[in-house]
Amino acid sequence: MKFEAKPNMRASLVRLPETMVMAQTPTYRAAIIDYIDRGNTRLAIDMSELQYIDSSGLSILISARNQVKKYCGEIVLLNPNPSVMALLELTRLHHIMDIYQDESQALIDLRFSKTTKQAS
Repeated sequence: MKFEAKPNMRASLVRLPETMVMAQTPTYRAAIIDYIDRGNTRLAIDMSELQYIDSSGLSILISARNQVKKYCGEIVLLNPNPSVMALLELTRLHHIMDIYQDESQALIDLRFSKTTKQAS
């Protein structure tokens, strides 16, 4: 997982690794929660490298979303491949997190967002 601040956009890119499975969950969850707690509350989660994610990996996304909500921040997802997108739809995460194919548009929307998207 790599973090890249975009100060001019008041947001950050979080680039996910190729896989997110149970063995890595504690490390990844701690890293992203710490990053959020240090004031990075507008995140574009770049999924372009992600090939496989299991339920524990999805739980990291939910934990991150819950953490940014505490700070009135927002998380959007970026570039999921078709199999990851199918899983996001199956689990209905696409209803609580916006999904973008365009990094620039995601960052622009994060820059001007006021509050997190509410769950339906």
